[in-house]
Amino acid sequence: MNKKKYYFIAIGGVGMSGLAKYLLENGCDVAGSDICDSKYVDKLRKLGAVVHIGHNAENVPEDAVVVASTAIREDNPEIIRAKELGLKIYHRSDVLAEISRWGKFFLGFSGTHGKTTTSGLCSYVLEKAGYKPSFVVGGIIPELGVNAQSTDGKYFVAELDESDGTIVKYKPNICVVNNLEADHLDFYKDGLKSILNTFEKFISNMDENSVLLINNDCKGASSLKSHKSMTFAIESEADYMAKNIEYTPDFTDFDIYYKGAFLTDLRIILRGKHNVYNALSVLASLHQAGVDINKVKEHFASFSGMGRRFQKVGEFNGITLYDDYAHHPTEIKATLSSTAGMKDKNIIAVFQPHRYTRLKNLWNEFLNAFDGVNKVVVTDVYAASEDAIEGINSERFTKDLAAKLDIPCEYISGSMKEVAKKLLPQLKPDDVVIGLGAGTITNLGKELLNLKNEVVEIAG
Repeated sequence: MNKKKYYFIAIGGVGMSGLAKYLLENGCDVAGSDICDSKYVDKLRKLGAVVHIGHNAENVPEDAVVVASTAIREDNPEIIRAKELGLKIYHRSDVLAEISRWGKFFLGFSGTHGKTTTSGLCSYVLEKAGYKPSFVVGGIIPELGVNAQSTDGKYFVAELDESDGTIVKYKPNICVVNNLEADHLDFYKDGLKSILNTFEKFISNMDENSVLLINNDCKGASSLKSHKSMTFAIESEADYMAKNIEYTPDFTDFDIYYKGAFLTDLRIILRGKHNVYNALSVLASLHQAGVDINKVKEHFASFSGMGRRFQKVGEFNGITLYDDYAHHPTEIKATLSSTAGMKDKNIIAVFQPHRYTRLKNLWNEFLNAFDGVNKVVVTDVYAASEDAIEGINSERFTKDLAAKLDIPCEYISGSMKEVAKKLLPQLKPDDVVIGLGAGTITNLGKELLNLKNEVVEIAG
């Protein structure tokens, strides 16, 4: 596929734009379309991509490989046109799989939660230590300001998505399985059993000399053990273990032991136990890859987290705004656990359910995901191209949540701007607002800041 002509449908997404950037940096001819302009689209245009706004049949070249994600429906006019022209239509995973075979040492990061953070952290510390890694990850890496790059270094790092079963296409030299839980139940009809079957097929495709790094504290992941596997853990015995963990408001320190012997100490500034697992798995993968641990370990302490992972997006009048991509109950629990050190703060979780199928299948788990907060606001479901399901909606969920929790729970309908309008007058100093979800909730902080500035201007 190298040096061919590519046309990306929905090129502006964080995953698709990363692949497009990587191909552009390898001299490929890249074009595409999206429904609106964005920072990702602007960056691709600067690299030479032709990007159309709007999906129209006439946009599709007659001589390109067409790239589409699972979210693109069969009735998309550009998909219809590509089929009429007899063009090859690749899933984005086909492009990533091809890129991963371009001769580099391939480090893959998988699991239900933490893929973006671990792949981003691995790329970050390799870059800061001078290893010049190539990578394609699902978010913008802090300081580096990119979600992908192609260099002449030895290592290639990628986030491997399991949501639609396409993980079976990859053959990494080293792969981390951080955790496995029931999710993406629109695709995995038998829940965790279906996910485990997919991962077993993926593992069987890996080369004999590859290494699988499995979280031994996770029941789902630990059931995957094979002759290729090694383990990491905090609570159970494992090849790589984090011990002597010390949590402080500003950082977390711990020691890493390999096969019972002290390997190194590590400091991270990411909050929460889940980030100890993330850092431990990355360190273990780099150790197995033959990277000099002493060169990379200092850079773990300057990694501030990926975009949309407990990301501070604003502050005004003593009110702090955070944005987080968490859209699964376990992810929400992990994110909210990061507020444990925020003494004397009033924690307000603003939750936008992502997909009707996920809300339906994990309804009870979501009801149990909001411990430790002072208030929950629920917005309308972000459909993510799904059709609505009768009886599955945010208003009913909020009522069930209010019946379960002894805290205020409020349903606010409408756009994120309308949510911000209703929420802003309720806020007071020492409030911490955390937007949770994978959809338009990411705009909540911006909308609150815009409204606050409008109020200031009117008052002035």
